[in-house]
Amino acid sequence: MSNYHKNPDAIADLSPEQYHVTQENGTEPPFRNDFWDHKEDGLYVDIVSGEPLFTSHDKFDSGCGWPSFVKPVESDHIIAREDNTHGMRRIEVRSKHGDSHLGHVFPDGPRDRGGLRYCINSASLRFVTVDDLEAEGYGDYRHLFE
Repeated sequence: MSNYHKNPDAIADLSPEQYHVTQENGTEPPFRNDFWDHKEDGLYVDIVSGEPLFTSHDKFDSGCGWPSFVKPVESDHIIAREDNTHGMRRIEVRSKHGDSHLGHVFPDGPRDRGGLRYCINSASLRFVTVDDLEAEGYGDYRHLFE
């Protein structure tokens, strides 16, 4: 198990949009982000801490313009908390170890897959292909793709 943490070097390397999303609780534009229609097999990890968050097998097209997932790869890497900003009542999701703002979770996902929709900002994610899992230290997750 890796030691995931809020990495100051990773934060320093963030683009302005990545910084705004992860560190200032921002939101990127729908349909104009890296992963909303991304279809390759692999693991989505927190761009700040590297902790594994979601797999491509749990991704679905919700039509909202952001990557949507039915569940996290490990629920203990996600913190959910009430968010009453912008005149709305939502549940924000953050990475546990990186404390990155990821997005929100809604109860309108596919019923046959648990009913949740984790609506996540691409700017908070880094994608690791299945072929690169071992090389990048995520070999323990390879079984999820076999």
